[in-house]
Amino acid sequence: MSAFDDEASAAVPGSGIAQAFARRLHALGAADLTPEVMHWARVGLLDTIGVTLAGSREPAVLSSAQALDLHDGPALWFGQRRRIGALDAALLNGTASHALDFDDCNNTMGGHPSAPVLSALLPLADELGSPGRAFMLAYLAGFELECKLALAVNFHHYTKGWHPTATLGTFGAAAACAKLMNLDVAQTATALALAASFASGIKANFGTMTKPLHVGHAARNGLLAARLARAGVTASAERVFEHEHGFLDVFNGPGTYDIARGLEAWGAPMDIVTPGIAIKQYPCCGSTHPAIDAMLALVREHRLQPEAVASVEAWIHRRRLQHTNRPDPRTALDAKFSLQYVLARALADGCVAVRHFEGEAHADPRVRALLPLVHVAAYDDTQFDPSNHFGGAVRVRLHDGRVLQAQVEQPLGRTSENPLPTDLLRAKFKLCALTVLRAEAIDAIALQIDAIDTLADLRTLSATLMNATLE
Repeated sequence: MSAFDDEASAAVPGSGIAQAFARRLHALGAADLTPEVMHWARVGLLDTIGVTLAGSREPAVLSSAQALDLHDGPALWFGQRRRIGALDAALLNGTASHALDFDDCNNTMGGHPSAPVLSALLPLADELGSPGRAFMLAYLAGFELECKLALAVNFHHYTKGWHPTATLGTFGAAAACAKLMNLDVAQTATALALAASFASGIKANFGTMTKPLHVGHAARNGLLAARLARAGVTASAERVFEHEHGFLDVFNGPGTYDIARGLEAWGAPMDIVTPGIAIKQYPCCGSTHPAIDAMLALVREHRLQPEAVASVEAWIHRRRLQHTNRPDPRTALDAKFSLQYVLARALADGCVAVRHFEGEAHADPRVRALLPLVHVAAYDDTQFDPSNHFGGAVRVRLHDGRVLQAQVEQPLGRTSENPLPTDLLRAKFKLCALTVLRAEAIDAIALQIDAIDTLADLRTLSATLMNATLE
């Protein structure tokens, strides 16, 4: 379809796509913070802060910090007892949020919605002293913008090789920051136009430090785009999406997107509610999670021992198999994207945990011995409905001749209709926070996040986090 069809144009007379989205962003108000929206926003905030703390001292973050000219500023650097400039904090905290690949997902986006948005918003809120409800409204704005843009371009955008968390997350971060800064419609459209030039991130860099750096880059660039728009920097807001050399035709290609679909679906429902936030149980690529769930179900039900297994077959969606078929992972980051590794680890240890991607864990002889037994493939329409992109199946053949099978339609926590139970969400946060915070402070921080909308100044939360950080 052409960039901006008649139906979409009619929805917002006399304006381009950037302005159409900007008007929708500007119209969001307190009434949109319904109890359901606030519930899921709190879930996303708690989970994102947790995984950011856990990833804050990972090599990808510390190495990135060495490349920056850091200076003191207003924004908390997670995992450190230090405040730095907001742009640098967005980059480092954003990288930390994705360093363990433990951050939330969303089915519409085909990526991780909260990390780029919140990694931009938290430093900005520190800079502005923003109240909690304004902060949550900005989070909703960024989440909705990136997901509805994803609805227009996916899944061609994802399949082509772009990393939507990074490309679309840049727009989400820009939209959120524009909202928190109270930019007007024209300024917001300009921020989105600037974001179009800043968007980047390719899947060829998955399995390296560059993948989490994508998120830091997106958060920083989104914040920068909003700042530049406020400062009066101009951009082609009237045609940045629809031009033949604009975002849609360059990143996707003619005939591969439907912008009207994204515009018409705005707020009906809010993506943060439906399909919602997918909370990860395992600190590895989300594409592997349905097969992990299936494998662990077999391990627990049959008390499987590795020595009893002759072979393992596993199936996930073909689009997800493209970047997870890694039979011989050579680094800890590579192992996060190896379906073979995570299934072997689930069989060997009965779990898939943070420690399994640290140091030389990927070289564990017990797991290396199991890797040749694991064979993976894309599932077909006889195994799952063609519309299901999130299924996983595992078949285990034992030396005694028995064959055990399990499959899941989607991993636990993948949608708001199949949520991760609250006790597991809190347990995950505590596990993550313990890596860098004093244990006695963690419950109070969780309660403060739960009451985020009552805070008059978000710097209260960042001060609590900094004071609780271990040296």
